Amino acid sequence: MGPNAFKNSRTSIMNRLMPVLLFLCASVSILTTIGIVITLISETYQFFQKVPVFEFLFGTKWSPLITPKSFGVLPLLNGTFMITLIACIVAIPLGLASAIYLSEYAPKRVRKIVKPILEVLAGVPTIVYGYFALSLITPLIRQLFDGAGVFNALSAGIVVGIMIIPMVCSLSEDAMSAVPRSLRDGAYALGATRLEVALKIVVPAAFSGIVASAVLAFSRAIGETMIVTVAAGATPTLTANPLDSIQTMTAYIVQVSLGDTPHGTVEYGTIFAVGMTLFVITFLLNILAQYVAKRFREEY
Repeated sequence: MGPNAFKNSRTSIMNRLMPVLLFLCASVSILTTIGIVITLISETYQFFQKVPVFEFLFGTKWSPLITPKSFGVLPLLNGTFMITLIACIVAIPLGLASAIYLSEYAPKRVRKIVKPILEVLAGVPTIVYGYFALSLITPLIRQLFDGAGVFNALSAGIVVGIMIIPMVCSLSEDAMSAVPRSLRDGAYALGATRLEVALKIVVPAAFSGIVASAVLAFSRAIGETMIVTVAAGATPTLTANPLDSIQTMTAYIVQVSLGDTPHGTVEYGTIFAVGMTLFVITFLLNILAQYVAKRFREEY
């Protein structure tokens, strides 16, 4: 066999093997997702054999670890959405304002410095954010509000919002940077100011990317664990007061996963029921983000 024939044979083998290898690599994530879903569904099904679905979804008291036992998930949902709402109130305006500045106002040199520094926030471990909330934000809140406890939803929500600012800012800035320069130049030619161009031209044109970033940030805030575990407390209370101690779904999963709950019990099954609830919520939010991105996408 000559050198050219050997080379052609090796190339032919690689051409046949590489698609198979790449398919196997791509299948890892798919199989992992399927395994997670199957585990959640099977364990949740066993849990609902012992606890009525109606009681779980609409019950107003959550105390599966103490007697008398109650399995109403509404207090955990209330705490989760309260933290998420506070976080979005903090993150979306600040992240969007930062994105507008980086996209429309900042010189290139400033953008190259500021954007990486802002994105460093995304690399800070969430347990550090939790102790930051407990040691700095909580004392400030207690000085401002007499009724605030050591553990409260407001402190945790603010810090979760700070944590997701880079996500909102980075995705929104990318969407704004994709808006063609010709749209800006046309607005300037008609006498528009820089602020008018940013708010009336660039932001509407990048609306799909901005909304998608907000929905993804919402999903990220719902799934946050360590900040709320450290700073928000572990009291599953159905309350609208952000100064109260609350418990989120992720914080409850951490509490039960410490190893004190026997495997196979109803209490252990609550982990999977709560996890399944969280999975469905984030799954629907991701579908919503994709729908919004496609529905309002502008083609240039």
